[in-house]
Amino acid sequence: MDDAPEREREGKTELAKDRTDWAEDRTVLANERTFASWIRSGLAAVAVALGLHALFRDFEPTWVPKMLANIFILTAIAIFVAAWRGAMRMQKRMKSHDTGGPPRTGLSAITAVLIAVSLATGVVLWLL
Repeated sequence: MDDAPEREREGKTELAKDRTDWAEDRTVLANERTFASWIRSGLAAVAVALGLHALFRDFEPTWVPKMLANIFILTAIAIFVAAWRGAMRMQKRMKSHDTGGPPRTGLSAITAVLIAVSLATGVVLWLL
């Protein structure tokens, strides 16, 4: 009795599992890159807020540059929340598979800290 066809089938099955695992790993890495990209965009919005405030510091009425800066702060917060929601949604979908990736609490903590710091920046800009 020849076991060659059975071994060949098992080998193909193992290769298919490996390819699926690699694809899942690429998806996790893409999710991490996307999260990081959105975070960079949010931090850029905070930088624009700081720049606007510095550039128009002597503008009258003073509330105008403060309001513009705080609009960018709120935009940054919205970006951080959107990044977090997107990353959590993808991790939830990938949860059914055996994949790694950053822990949900880590992404949540990063997002919470960035939101808190952005809010504090907005308050400081308004008080200056």
